[in-house]
Amino acid sequence: MAEVKEFILTVEGKADLEAELNQLITVTRKEVAEKIKEARSFGDLSENAEYDAAKNEQAEVEARINQIQYQLKYAKVVEVESNDIVTVGKVVTVNFHGEIAEAMGMAGEKKFMLVGASEADPAQNKLSYESPIGAACNNQSVGSEVVAASPAGDVLITILNIEKAK
Repeated sequence: MAEVKEFILTVEGKADLEAELNQLITVTRKEVAEKIKEARSFGDLSENAEYDAAKNEQAEVEARINQIQYQLKYAKVVEVESNDIVTVGKVVTVNFHGEIAEAMGMAGEKKFMLVGASEADPAQNKLSYESPIGAACNNQSVGSEVVAASPAGDVLITILNIEKAK
């Protein structure tokens, strides 16, 4: 029997997935069905690019619906504690320092939220607890100095502040 992977989610992450699922089921699915219906009206389906595109879009939508339903079924929503330990759901302010951090242009103070892998979005300052930086900071406290591996070498990180996400 295959082992089921547990999906670590914040409360916000779970709500976002539920909203996306609702949108896909109630709106997007119907829009795609209309595109297929319209494309069928153009005649011969064997050479109908609109029909092929709509069927491909339908497959993508259904795959995403299945993926979200699976993630929600096996989701573990983390309860964020009020302690001063870095855990999923906390916002962490760190200082990247050392030669490697400077060479990579990431030296200085940065703020990010530690999240589950499925919620990670570096552009939104959401880092997975499984990423090198997230793993290095996870379960640490203010003042801790940790090392995160990067392609260019080890990056030194000092944890400056920890707070619950709002």
